[in-house]
Amino acid sequence: MPFIDCKISKKLNDADKKAISDGLCAAIPLMRKSSSYLMAGVVDGYDLFFAGKKLCDGAFVDVRAFGGVNEGDCRKMTAAVCKLLKEVAGIPSDCVYITYEGYENWGWNGDNF
Repeated sequence: MPFIDCKISKKLNDADKKAISDGLCAAIPLMRKSSSYLMAGVVDGYDLFFAGKKLCDGAFVDVRAFGGVNEGDCRKMTAAVCKLLKEVAGIPSDCVYITYEGYENWGWNGDNF
């Protein structure tokens, strides 16, 4: 039950948003999570500032998952997400922040796990 929220500073076309979503689906097994339950959000044109300066090419990615997250898995996922954002949107890795959080309480389909 992962959710990945991508906030991207530059404007993207629908094909690029879909490519990012598809890439996240391909990468989420690195965290031992199923892509069949992945929900992803891609927000483009998001104002991001780094050290007080507006980023033209930047991203903040928030990865949330039911259960725990493993440091080694997170490292693999970071590499995959940075590569994906570079290939699809031209965003350099040093302009990407990624957070990870595991949750014990997760609701879906009218109930909680």
